Amino acid sequence: MSIVNLLVVAVGVSADAFAVSLAQGVRVRRRIHRDALLVAVTFGLFQALMPLIGWMLGAQFSAFISPVDHWVAFGILLLIGAQMLWEAFRGGDEEPAEGRIRTRQLLVLAIATSIDALAVGLTFAFLDVAILPAVAAIGVVTAALTYIGVVLGHRVGTRFQKPAEIVGGLVLIGIGVKVLVEHLAV
Repeated sequence: MSIVNLLVVAVGVSADAFAVSLAQGVRVRRRIHRDALLVAVTFGLFQALMPLIGWMLGAQFSAFISPVDHWVAFGILLLIGAQMLWEAFRGGDEEPAEGRIRTRQLLVLAIATSIDALAVGLTFAFLDVAILPAVAAIGVVTAALTYIGVVLGHRVGTRFQKPAEIVGGLVLIGIGVKVLVEHLAV
């Protein structure tokens, strides 16, 4: 996988974490950069660990799935992207509470937003992606985007949450289609 494709994947799986960080930024009233750093490190760590776990699971089954790996990668990315689009258009009813970011809530959000990264890691095993640069890119991109998201959320509000989820979903679907087309053309 090229560095450009890897960065596109990193941005794609980071989109939901970015959207959540915007909402978290709305609730921060003081010490914005301290809380932004806390969110960035937490989300970046989980977004990096989950594809590593997915890759380890996928590596165990790659011999059995290699004849259809491109279909598996396409299907997983399509489902994740479609789920992100569904959630973006469905919308949420939750209003953020005022005050500070709570640690327990932050951990739950980090896990919830990194489930798609677990599935992406699974596809990395099928596509023979070098996992260390991939998880590093995903972690760093997620940390940077969520830091920016908290600061922007604090300043602008959540008006970009839906577009970020839509772009992330479309990017993942596009990458899935690209993987499928490349393997079918060979």
